Amino acid sequence: MTASTDTSATNLTDWSQHLEERLALAASVPTDRETGDHILNPDVGPYAFWKGPPRDAAVLIGIRNTAAGPSVVLTQRTPHLKSHAGQVAFPGGKIDPDDNGPVEAALREAQEEIGLDPAQAQPLGHLAPYLTGSGYRVTPIVAEVRDPVQFVPNPDEVEDVFEVPFEFLMNPANHQKLSREWQGKRRYFYAMPFAGRHIWGVTAGIIRSLYDTVYR
Repeated sequence: MTASTDTSATNLTDWSQHLEERLALAASVPTDRETGDHILNPDVGPYAFWKGPPRDAAVLIGIRNTAAGPSVVLTQRTPHLKSHAGQVAFPGGKIDPDDNGPVEAALREAQEEIGLDPAQAQPLGHLAPYLTGSGYRVTPIVAEVRDPVQFVPNPDEVEDVFEVPFEFLMNPANHQKLSREWQGKRRYFYAMPFAGRHIWGVTAGIIRSLYDTVYR
């Protein structure tokens, strides 16, 4: 899909319509495409650290209008968590049996983690599933977050809630490709550092997937 890469608009009404149209167009094209950590590491495989069947999860890519333009809602996880402690992440988690699909799961998790009322999040569409090395098959849900909103971090999971300009995240010049050694091999991943926040790994990979879906 070919689309303009101009992300300078400041009116979220325009951007929400644009995003909804592009996400719907992407969903309407028959494809078996999935994305994930393995895209940059094809020799490792999609579930590098997990031996069992994949576990379904969902995250919320919340986009909110600000005076400076659209911004993306992210969290800084608390440092005491057993996994991904202290990392930047989207609100989200495993899809529970009681959830009616990934949209409901993403909205539930956002309410639990950052106090976002589901009535204030208007889903616009979803990205292709993102496969993680830890065995999750994550469905990213893109939603417009409507004001007035006040985020209340759940101290058991979230240390802070912050926002990053949509324009910054959708600029491929800010998509760094880094690597670390893992089991004797170089493992590559995206990183998008912003204002002292280290956005990398799965979160950066999902942001890159949003860019690829909407602007390429």
